[in-house]
Amino acid sequence: MMTQKEIQLIKRSWRLFQQIKPEIVGDVFYSKLFDISPSLRRMFGTDMNAQYRKLMDMLSLIVARLDNLDVISTEISEMAARHVKYGATPAHYKMVGNALLWTLEHGLGNDWNEELKEAWSACYRKLSGAMIAGA
Repeated sequence: MMTQKEIQLIKRSWRLFQQIKPEIVGDVFYSKLFDISPSLRRMFGTDMNAQYRKLMDMLSLIVARLDNLDVISTEISEMAARHVKYGATPAHYKMVGNALLWTLEHGLGNDWNEELKEAWSACYRKLSGAMIAGA
């Protein structure tokens, strides 16, 4: 369960993060993910720009609904099912989480701190747990 303070921290940091172009965020995130696990690259097509937009759109939806993730539980279940079709396994979620936190840390620069890291970690654990359960 995420605290109200964690939710507020995430929402505030996401507003700052959204000022970065989705192409840049996506490129940094996926470059880090493929650096962590080069074998994951084959799970994605050649048009990564579309993937970058999907990443930012889904994160924006999740952050907007953090107060009540049950509202988007159908979307989360559908996303989990799609990821299973792509070949995603529970082990991949840890790699994705590491790449996401790394991307957020580097994108937010001086606004990143231990408290924000813990909030985003709790958020990602909740989301990945729901996706693994939904898969």
